[in-house]
Amino acid sequence: MKKSLLIASLLSGLSFAAYAGGDIEAGKEATKKFNCASCHGENYSKPIDPAYPKLAGQHADYLAQALRAYQRGGDAANGRANPTMAAQAKALSNKDIQNIAAYLHSLPSELVLKK
Repeated sequence: MKKSLLIASLLSGLSFAAYAGGDIEAGKEATKKFNCASCHGENYSKPIDPAYPKLAGQHADYLAQALRAYQRGGDAANGRANPTMAAQAKALSNKDIQNIAAYLHSLPSELVLKK
């Protein structure tokens, strides 16, 4: 029983990894197309406003989840409300989201954990 549970867990993890993967180069092009740097900064680590998040180096699954939450909107379950991001995210396909998340995740991070 334990062996089959372990195998099932590994297989489900592999299928998620395959689904969550994206094309880094296509993501780079998508961030240009959708002008993400205009708010999040040229290197995605220095946004134009301190209220905007640093995106470089963030986990790809977190980024994809956040974009999907903006697509759902603030009134939906697990949605996010931000008029600018909602408009940007609605234009994204699932493939765009995967690719953008993969690209941003691949960038060097300036995220710092402060104690």
